[in-house]
Amino acid sequence: QVQLVESGGGKVQAGESLRLACAASGIDVGDNTMAWYRAPPGERELVAEIRSGGATDYTDSVRGRFTISRDTAKNMAYLEMNSLKREDTGVYFCAARVNRLSRDYYYWGQGTQVTVSS
Repeated sequence: QVQLVESGGGKVQAGESLRLACAASGIDVGDNTMAWYRAPPGERELVAEIRSGGATDYTDSVRGRFTISRDTAKNMAYLEMNSLKREDTGVYFCAARVNRLSRDYYYWGQGTQVTVSS
């Protein structure tokens, strides 16, 4: 059974930083694509992902400010968010894309709220 549990959300002022953490069980974060999505509200948008080989990708609005990483020993994924802006406000979800028998399966955490005020 795959479980993803986020932590680290909160309320900050614009320009400050937050670090989100995602504790994974049932999968290995090093063997699968781990990602962070947010719902500002509306449909979830992909913020950042890290693939099994280590390559990362970011949506344009956060590139240069956010960093996605993982710790395979702890089986955790992280999202370091710097220079936060009001438009970064939303619920952030940790996600895992697991490929089994040539099909992708998505697993989601429950989400953690990030609120940025100016």
